[in-house]
Amino acid sequence: MKLSALTAAIALSLLPSLPNAVEIEKIQLPDMGDSSGALISPIEEQEFGAYFFRNLHSQTEISQDLEIQQYIQSIGRQLAAHSDNPSTPFHFFVVMDPNINAFAGPGGYIGVNSGLILLTEAESELASVMAHEIGHVTQRHLYRQIETSSKMSIPTVAATLAAILIGTQSPSMGQAALMAVQAGSVQFQINFTRDNEKEADRVGMQTLAESSFDPRSMPTFFERLQQSTRYYGKGVPEFLRTHPVSESRIADTRGRAEVYPYRQYPDSMGYLLTKAKLYALTTHNKEAALKHFSTFEQQGTNEQRAVARYGIGLVHLQNLQYQAAGEIFRQLTEQYPNQPQYIAALARTAMENHEFDKANQLFDKANQLFAKASQNFPSDDAIKIEYTRSLLKNSKPEQAKQVLQSLSDNQKERPFYYQTLAEIYADLNQPAESHRYMAEHYFASGQTEDAILQIRLAKQEKNLNYQMQAILDERLNFFLTELEEMKKKRD
Repeated sequence: MKLSALTAAIALSLLPSLPNAVEIEKIQLPDMGDSSGALISPIEEQEFGAYFFRNLHSQTEISQDLEIQQYIQSIGRQLAAHSDNPSTPFHFFVVMDPNINAFAGPGGYIGVNSGLILLTEAESELASVMAHEIGHVTQRHLYRQIETSSKMSIPTVAATLAAILIGTQSPSMGQAALMAVQAGSVQFQINFTRDNEKEADRVGMQTLAESSFDPRSMPTFFERLQQSTRYYGKGVPEFLRTHPVSESRIADTRGRAEVYPYRQYPDSMGYLLTKAKLYALTTHNKEAALKHFSTFEQQGTNEQRAVARYGIGLVHLQNLQYQAAGEIFRQLTEQYPNQPQYIAALARTAMENHEFDKANQLFDKANQLFAKASQNFPSDDAIKIEYTRSLLKNSKPEQAKQVLQSLSDNQKERPFYYQTLAEIYADLNQPAESHRYMAEHYFASGQTEDAILQIRLAKQEKNLNYQMQAILDERLNFFLTELEEMKKKRD
């Protein structure tokens, strides 16, 4: 199979890397199991997904912003709880990429590009995309379509899927990544059908409605994406020209949506604040960003205008204009004292301005506020990680360690957690522990060779006790085994 065809494919992708919607068809994936789960155990499936996610970290930027992460997880969990298989484990995350894309990888890992979130005009449109991807997972489309050589190991398949994903966003990078993991010896094809897409639409529509989102948002978003393809002319890739969202698919989803009674579906503050933050983070022209938010500051509800001011404050903060940013966030905090994101932004501004005592007081207050206002976000992890960083900058590593260890368990396997823990142990003058956790950071980021180096540096430290030596030996052997397995597949 031609490499260029591979780079056009993506694991259960709903949308391509450019602002156009497509139907993925006639693509084949390696066989890791069937719809009954007989050929792959739940543990193996999660291992497959973890490998995929780690490889993804090494090839594209996964958002480490916990406010953004917590929002996408809250929407994902709400949808998954009303899916046709709510016991399925899911992992939702945001890819910091302006291209319009969303995808479902193995093990229930569902990613949404920042560009797609910003393109949506309503929270239900974002939810419709995620519900579609959840449908791919619960219907086990990945495993129902898989066929491959028994020689392809879980790490190799995961690395290849990640390479295919990045290939849709940067063909040259994708080709290089595929060459690295395949070396021309692995036959790897992806095969999804129109039936898969229609089934994901149908199941996703039901999930959407039962999760209190607008079912009509799905055909609305599809139609807008289809219309956007008209502006690309000859520059549209062949894959997009031959696989657009069809009129029949839009009509089918619209017909299904009309079955549900019409009502209003207001956007949550989490959605509005997340969009504002993503816009501020991803717009390089800060003058344009200020103009964008200033326009919205003059329209909409009071809450929507407040979100626009929040966006202006974020742009000022990025421009190191601490006084201007702090004044906006102070006003918002006074106007909306129960909105934790505003006080968190005020605390972040104080921290960046090296007002560490003030920042610590504000983070502590925000932490308490989150505990009383859990309806705004599922947990206070975003505050805790920033509080930890503020304490570190204020030379309080022991207190920072206590706050960090109170994070939710599902955050303790992400790269930022290990990196922050490594910084804490460095400040505590415990270099072996610092190197150990930097190794875990690199491993979680898909950089196994760097992880091995950090473990070897830890082993060189003096006065290691027996327990630490055993931990370092076990992790070193684990990392070396994975690296050797990957190298064998390349040779």
